[in-house]
Amino acid sequence: MSTVTTLTPAHGRTSTLLWLALLLAAVLTYVLGLDGQYVPTNGDELVYSHIARLTAASGQWLPLVSELDHMRNTKPPLLIWQAMLAGDWGQHWTMAALRTPSVIYTLLLTGAIGFTVQRISRDVSRGLLAACLYLAFFSTFRFGRTYLTSAPETFWLSLPMFVLLWWPLHRPNAEHRVSLGWWVHALFGLAMGLGLAYKSFALIAPAAATLWSAQLLTQSPLNGQKIFQTTLKVSLSALIALGIFGLWFVLDPDPAAVWQEFVVGENAGKLNNSAGYWHTALFGGGFSIWSQLLGYAQNAGLLVLVIIGLMLMGARHLWCHRWQALTSQSVSFLVLLVWLGIWLAVFTVPSQRSMRYLIPAMPALAMVLALCWQGIGRLWFVPTLLLCGVFMGYLGRIAWAEQVFGLGNAADVAWTLIAVAMGLGLVLAGLFRPAWTRACTLAASLAVFAVFGLATVPLNGPSGHYSTQVLQQLQGQQVAVPSSFNGQFERFEFTLPGNHFVPYDGDGRAAFSSADNAAFLSALLEKHQAVVWLQTHEENTEPLCAPHCTVLGQRWEVKGRHQSGEITLANIWYPEQWLFRREWLLTNAAPWAATATSKP
Repeated sequence: MSTVTTLTPAHGRTSTLLWLALLLAAVLTYVLGLDGQYVPTNGDELVYSHIARLTAASGQWLPLVSELDHMRNTKPPLLIWQAMLAGDWGQHWTMAALRTPSVIYTLLLTGAIGFTVQRISRDVSRGLLAACLYLAFFSTFRFGRTYLTSAPETFWLSLPMFVLLWWPLHRPNAEHRVSLGWWVHALFGLAMGLGLAYKSFALIAPAAATLWSAQLLTQSPLNGQKIFQTTLKVSLSALIALGIFGLWFVLDPDPAAVWQEFVVGENAGKLNNSAGYWHTALFGGGFSIWSQLLGYAQNAGLLVLVIIGLMLMGARHLWCHRWQALTSQSVSFLVLLVWLGIWLAVFTVPSQRSMRYLIPAMPALAMVLALCWQGIGRLWFVPTLLLCGVFMGYLGRIAWAEQVFGLGNAADVAWTLIAVAMGLGLVLAGLFRPAWTRACTLAASLAVFAVFGLATVPLNGPSGHYSTQVLQQLQGQQVAVPSSFNGQFERFEFTLPGNHFVPYDGDGRAAFSSADNAAFLSALLEKHQAVVWLQTHEENTEPLCAPHCTVLGQRWEVKGRHQSGEITLANIWYPEQWLFRREWLLTNAAPWAATATSKP
């Protein structure tokens, strides 16, 4: 096989304009609801927004500040500084402001992916396809637009790889490739250093190994001298990158804490496991090697079966064919495979394995998938279409329930149902027109994201927020708030800004009796000036303290954790029975009684 394009014939391509329209729709989907409370995210996003807010309030870049035990130096400062600058040092502290840099990084990556595939395949449509595929991965949607994200380190660690992919395309004759110089490798080191400064020094292992291996593929013929020179140059890049990360120890006034909390606790701890390394590796479920081998497919989300089909197709071609003359296209394809292989190999070593660790290699997967798109059998796309239809249908049902329940208006549900109808149309078109199956599968996957965003619009409107009157009258108070996960109380900085929040275990009350819950609420009201109280199964239209407490405000909240038996086959079609619950803002204080509001 002499070129990549022989693996992926170009028949059945959708027009460039349609691919461009799909890409623009995907970009709008990523912007939709960016300030929302219910975007798919990492549970620790609020932990790091907490650290960023308090560090900004200190007026200093370092040391990082946190009220959470052992959660201060668990991420490098560049991630925290990004939020501080985006939020204007606390002056414009909104989730949209904190998340916008992540979206920018993601869209820059998307453009680089599309441009690279277009150069490799000499096909604009295929480049647009690659860009759409990257945005259709669930790992991109979940971690590519929220604040605690993998977008920044993925961007900076990918830059050297994009250069290596572009370089052979300038020299089509494989016999006359020239290795990259020392200054280029110094710039590689700068880029990788910024990536490490967002996440961890440990990422230098897969990043440098990939850079070294990929460069050797781009040099022909290969000899000992070239191997030695490449090793020295990549070592320079690695040293510069580690030096940039090491500035944290130089600039932080408490380097011992950085060492103990970040190097020992956050990184070295992931190489140990109380259950035993090999027991976890072989029988550790989600932390096992076997689970990690499917990490790329899991990151793809709805496209999981398509990725499995790609893997099987690739294995078959590697078994049946030999690489012959190495053209610029085939070299670029090999670089992509090395990129994927080394990141996977490195992150099977730690005892704490996660598909998230493979996210910096997902750009390579999007490019490989685009280059092999037409070679993947239709059988792998049809189940994905059906799954997309199920997801969109149920999201439409949730939107309808919101309107019936009074959370949204007719316009909100109408826009969501229109999107559902268009998405289901894509599903049907892909099922009954074989030539359209692949394109419709990708479009339907992105449509699921769009429908999800539209379905959450009412929850981010008046029904999901306290009124302006409540926000104005409650300022500078000590408020008890439910928090059942690390830093979850920080979300109230965006819904009730200007107060001091004292967390209590919100989910722990599930085992309480009605009398115990009432006593617990009374104790909170006695100790704090206000209490945020989540509706329990004993409560319907008023909190347990009524009529002895004052309801300052009310909003609706989505219940994220459910007890056994709450969701059954009998009520799964009625999300209003188990998905939504009231959140009351309560007080015993007399000064607010005259102006209290109970507006839903």
